[in-house]
Amino acid sequence: MEKTILIILIGTRKESAVTVQQVLTAWGCIIKTRLGLHDGVLENCTNQGTVICELCGTKEQNEELAHKIKVIQGVSSELVTVGLEEPIKN
Repeated sequence: MEKTILIILIGTRKESAVTVQQVLTAWGCIIKTRLGLHDGVLENCTNQGTVICELCGTKEQNEELAHKIKVIQGVSSELVTVGLEEPIKN
């Protein structure tokens, strides 16, 4: 079993969030789960944010999405793939 996770750090959320949202929407068919986090609420809202996406695309699609996010000004992304070995059956 293997999972691919895209971690997105947005350093300029107010300036970059719309562009990040547009890219994620365009690639929505390969995003199985999406979680957005940022510190603060209402008048204490911060300008940094984190988005975590579980991807279900091909390796090439996942890498292309990560690259399209990474090139946005003020945004960083990292693609992480983790796997579990299948249990040994007796």
